[in-house]
Amino acid sequence: MAVQQNKKSHSKKGMRRSHHHVAVPAVIYCECGEPTVPHRVCPSCGKYKGRAVVETTK
Repeated sequence: MAVQQNKKSHSKKGMRRSHHHVAVPAVIYCECGEPTVPHRVCPSCGKYKGRAVVETTK
């Protein structure tokens, strides 16, 4: 079994993982019909999972 000689620095670890990113963020549509980022409150209506979480003024 291979054992590392020296500790990888934070920079080298980041360089190695540079290809692990998600290219394009997924888009879902809220009940109001506006596009929203997953696991976030809808910026237009203020709902998350069908519940009003943030009050918005129109």
